[in-house]
Amino acid sequence: MELSVENKETAKRRWVFVAIGILIAAAVPQFAVESVLFARVLSVASLCLILWLSEATPPFVPSLLLWALIPLALGPLDAKLNFARVMTWAADPVLALFFGGFALGVAAEKFGVDREMIRYAFRVSGNSFYRLLLLVILITAFLSMWLSNIAAAALMIACLRPAFNGLSESDLLRRTLLIGVALGADLGGMATPIGTGPNAVAIASLADTVHVSFIGWMAFAFPLTAGMLLLGFGLLWLRTRGRVAREATTGFDLDSLEPAAPADGEGAKGRRIFLMIMAVTAVLWLAEPLHGIAAAVVAVAASAALFLTGLLGRESLRKIDWSTLLLIAGGITLGKLFEATGIVAAATEAIPFGSYSPTVALFIVCLAAAFFASIMSNTASVIMLIPIATALIPEPSTAILVAISASFGIPFNISTPPNAMAYGEGGLRSGDLFWPGIVIMIVGCVLVSTTGPAVLSVVGIR
Repeated sequence: MELSVENKETAKRRWVFVAIGILIAAAVPQFAVESVLFARVLSVASLCLILWLSEATPPFVPSLLLWALIPLALGPLDAKLNFARVMTWAADPVLALFFGGFALGVAAEKFGVDREMIRYAFRVSGNSFYRLLLLVILITAFLSMWLSNIAAAALMIACLRPAFNGLSESDLLRRTLLIGVALGADLGGMATPIGTGPNAVAIASLADTVHVSFIGWMAFAFPLTAGMLLLGFGLLWLRTRGRVAREATTGFDLDSLEPAAPADGEGAKGRRIFLMIMAVTAVLWLAEPLHGIAAAVVAVAASAALFLTGLLGRESLRKIDWSTLLLIAGGITLGKLFEATGIVAAATEAIPFGSYSPTVALFIVCLAAAFFASIMSNTASVIMLIPIATALIPEPSTAILVAISASFGIPFNISTPPNAMAYGEGGLRSGDLFWPGIVIMIVGCVLVSTTGPAVLSVVGIR
């Protein structure tokens, strides 16, 4: 009861600060900005951004509020900002792509693919802890590429939890594996367009100028992801070297890792059909330049196949992450609003980025994205920064590099949901994730700002 009262008091105090912030952010533009339209756009955007960044409400609430406020507050000043146009902004094809990824994730969990993968990791690693750690990181990252990073971390932690039965919370092996899961989930989402929300926001922001194919994104992001995962593994190896025996997995309770069995009694036939649908979907996504079918269309077709074959039913729709879909739709809408009204382009003319070299300017933008993502929602941070960054550095690669950099914001336990899940298991110390996380953040931002534009140019994104 006392904890409940304390939580309520904390929520009340947070809402007081949020309300004060909203009042200030909404009122100041009305006095400081000459253009009535710009002033109202800033007030509406500030209200929604504060709600997103503070996480004072569920993430879909600011999106709904934004869709209502644009026609109500801005429509009378500009007839083009009507409700019908706002909804066309929100209905971006990238949402269909993410819906397909979420549907495949629900099916993967239902048919126990994640449990089979972790049993495989224990079987292949033998008694080598570092081999097990590497496999756990890679498997989590692979799941994060195709599911959400939240789902990937939740599935892996749930699969590992029974094996931790024989270990204390402070055991170094247990703590290191939990950090490995967090790093794998955080970094794996960079590799594919559907891996994490910032990727979708970046792709949608470029839709009118550059088409980013599934394979085009992966040609840049997959090698980067692989390199950063190996860096993360190397940092964990350095931190535990000499403190963990090479042959050290005998402390795990492997008998508790039961074979995967579909929750609703579906047999091996259903699992084979799902794996076939998943494989065909992945091949079609990767071969988009050859057949010309948009990745979003492939995602919708894959979702239809899952429901038509009965692999997913009506109850499966409740497991789709609708909240994230609405968050992404709201972010796309805000970016389109800034573009349609020209407010960001006008505001950034006063910022002297021209005095910096392009590489330094890009590094500052990337580091800002990583820093904000480390203390706030990474999707909300990218929603805020991409319009500003692309106005300061008007290259198509800028939006992608900002989105990628947001995935490097991982040094704190609150930085990402996978981090919070790992800490929620108990036993982790503040430095366990901070030191590898801060190194990855800085190295990642340096790497993408110095090499990112050139590599993206090679894959056709200029």
